[in-house]
Amino acid sequence: MASVYDKYEAVIGLEIHAQLLTKSKAYSSDSTLFGAAPNTQVSAISLGHPGTLPWHNRKVIEYAIRMGLACESDVREYNYYARKNYFYADLPKGYQITQDKTPICNGGFVNLKLKDGTIKKVGITRIHMEEDAGKSMHDQDLYDTLVDYNRAGVPLIEIVSEPDMRSADEAYAYVSEMRKLVRYLDICDGNMEEGSLRCDANVSVRLIGAPEFGTKVEVKNMNSISNVKRAIEYEIIRQIDLLESGQTFSSETRSFDAMKGSTFSMRSKEEANDYRYFPEPDLPPFIANQAMVDAIKEQMPALPDTLFARYTAELGLSEYDAQVLTETKEVALYFDSLIHHTTNTKAAANWVMGSVKSYLNENALEMDDFEVAPESLAALIQLIDENKISNSVAAQRVFPAMIKAPSKSPLSIAQELNVLQENDSALLEGLVDQVLSSMPDKVEEYKNGKKGLLGLFMGQVMKLSQGKADPKESSRLLSEKLDG
Repeated sequence: MASVYDKYEAVIGLEIHAQLLTKSKAYSSDSTLFGAAPNTQVSAISLGHPGTLPWHNRKVIEYAIRMGLACESDVREYNYYARKNYFYADLPKGYQITQDKTPICNGGFVNLKLKDGTIKKVGITRIHMEEDAGKSMHDQDLYDTLVDYNRAGVPLIEIVSEPDMRSADEAYAYVSEMRKLVRYLDICDGNMEEGSLRCDANVSVRLIGAPEFGTKVEVKNMNSISNVKRAIEYEIIRQIDLLESGQTFSSETRSFDAMKGSTFSMRSKEEANDYRYFPEPDLPPFIANQAMVDAIKEQMPALPDTLFARYTAELGLSEYDAQVLTETKEVALYFDSLIHHTTNTKAAANWVMGSVKSYLNENALEMDDFEVAPESLAALIQLIDENKISNSVAAQRVFPAMIKAPSKSPLSIAQELNVLQENDSALLEGLVDQVLSSMPDKVEEYKNGKKGLLGLFMGQVMKLSQGKADPKESSRLLSEKLDG
């Protein structure tokens, strides 16, 4: 049944702030280490004392260019900084050093893989560099707000999308893709819970087919990708309900209450002139020439889309397998190393997606914590391919032992466990004869057409051999004797 909400479509643009993984701050040598005691990673420069001067952090510039190249943006050659003026307790200088008229990267796009399998192209408006503010803490003292300036001056890039998204699901996919990209590029850890990746959503609604955008509302303070989706879903419905009831509303900044699942008004929306932008007088312009851009491009890692295309086109993996294997950089790197040691790429993919990821999930570990070397796992795959151990024995017995003793070879572990398969035909034939002679009634049923009993006979052969019988040879011998 048609709903009143079906008459409308959402128009969504996202602003993502990514905290860069540099050792020092954007314009000073203060440490950026997360978790230090409050106000221990500050200096006269980051606190904005009179007479102090900032300076360029080359690594920040390189990271911003790296992100731009990943999004196929145009990198600006001549760049300068600007001051964004506003007063807030956690902004010690009374202004933020940012980029206004000359963002380092313009244009570009990212491709989103949506749930229905379609690809959505979302445009990038700009990527610019700036510094973070400090952190106000309202829950540490009963009477006062406390301010920690450790974060003040930490380098950020802001990635501003075009208003190309039309649903909360698309916004969810976009933030997920951006988090994946910054992690692949090693420029940000992407941890939204710690605030190193933050997202503001600009949301409006309009009647389907209307040429003009509706009134835009900005939503802040969403500390997870799921909360980005929830906040946008709530805001879309809120705006449609207001329009349907004949009400108008103004452009404003709203915050998201995760406990209630709703947004609430913070302040009216600022305009650019509220910030009184002007060129930063204490930092000279910098040149990002083509030689610099080319050098950064040469050091770029393979990105998810490139790996996905290679895994499907060259290795013949399914799109599902390729998607899972490229979901995180660490898994992709491990798989990439693994297939350098084995030609059985499908088995390699199955092991990484199956036993390896299951072990990590069950023990709350990351891929970097996995101690079994790719060449060791490749040797295990080779033992299976050579019919020296069965796949089930490998998964249930050898693999767990490899985790406990990662320096041991799979072959030596299989020998210690006494699970190497027997493929001696005479020995296997004796086992097959023993099983068949002990089950004459089942043999008769098999010969009368109950072919499914072959699995029962195989199970008994494996049991007698303590799992060491070669399944292929055992199956051949059983069929030969039963059907002969």
